[in-house]
Amino acid sequence: MAKRDYYEVLGLQKGASKDDIKKAYRKLAIQYHPDKNPGNKEAEEKFKEATEAYEVLSDDQKRAAYDQFGFAGVEGMGGGQQDFSSAFRDFEDIFGDFSGIFDTFFGGGGRRSSQSSSGLRQGSNLRYDLEIPFKDAVFGTKVEVQYSRNEACSTCHGTGAAGGSGRRVCSTCGGTGQIRRSQGFFSIASPCPTCGGEGYVIEHPCRDCGGTGTQRKKQKIMVTIPPGVEDGKRVVIPNQGDAGPNGGPYGDLYVFIRIKPHEYFERDGLDLYCAVPISITQAALGSELYVTTLDNRKIKVKIPAGIQNGKMLRIRDEGIPSGGRKGDMYIKLMIQIPTKLSKRGRELLEELAKVEGEDPSPQPISLSELRNN
Repeated sequence: MAKRDYYEVLGLQKGASKDDIKKAYRKLAIQYHPDKNPGNKEAEEKFKEATEAYEVLSDDQKRAAYDQFGFAGVEGMGGGQQDFSSAFRDFEDIFGDFSGIFDTFFGGGGRRSSQSSSGLRQGSNLRYDLEIPFKDAVFGTKVEVQYSRNEACSTCHGTGAAGGSGRRVCSTCGGTGQIRRSQGFFSIASPCPTCGGEGYVIEHPCRDCGGTGTQRKKQKIMVTIPPGVEDGKRVVIPNQGDAGPNGGPYGDLYVFIRIKPHEYFERDGLDLYCAVPISITQAALGSELYVTTLDNRKIKVKIPAGIQNGKMLRIRDEGIPSGGRKGDMYIKLMIQIPTKLSKRGRELLEELAKVEGEDPSPQPISLSELRNN
């Protein structure tokens, strides 16, 4: 089923204040909390949906990204069902200590992430913002990016334990990773303070990684940018995010594309637009021009006699490539009026004015005619 807009989920308009967002979520959380609706899967799903919406809209950075790019804007930022712990940092005035609820419904709090089929937890996804030239976005390119990520420790191979040692079940939580307590009709679960929610403790931590199983390292990779990519789109690079704990699989790298404006060209979908200056005589008599395309080719363009300022000429298949086809290029003709004239030039124009005649009292041009042009 398609995800609903986060504002729609909370019953709010896009410009809602933080206080409105908080109040709307509190109402839904009380209504749909599974402890009040035991065995009701629909209520549980609505509770999850409302919490995901609140987790994004209560965070200024995530909300700005969501408002601009929708769900794609918060991918890789901890949005969605990856890190819901922040949703309760300011909510102790609602239910008291609310931490740990997502250990019950989403497989853990902020420390936990998705699990692979082997049971090992996957590492975090990472986000990289890449700015590329307009031309590279149109025709595609390859770019080397450098960033830092957590990699599996080469000494302990990601286990966190020194050679020959192991780990034991946490005596505080009995291996569950959670400490539960009751508060009214709620059953509150919070990460175990001894093992940090892992369910076990390492007897002799690896000296090189301090028992984390990962080390922070710089990474360089080549990213392929497909032709025709649009501003704000993302490229997903599998397995280039953080390493999972205890030898778990790597997360993904999300590369978000930002495109630098071009000096002469703009785009609309697959079409390119540019403006080209022509002289009065070229416009009046007609001519042939050689126009430079985005990829620096010269193409011949025929200018019809009597063309007016601001008219568009369409050049087929000179636009942006995508899916085996190309858009078009539109050239806006801008008639340049000379600011300085030679003596002979002035004489010729004065003669032209006498021959062709000029209206010293012109009528206004119909607005409908202007719109059609």
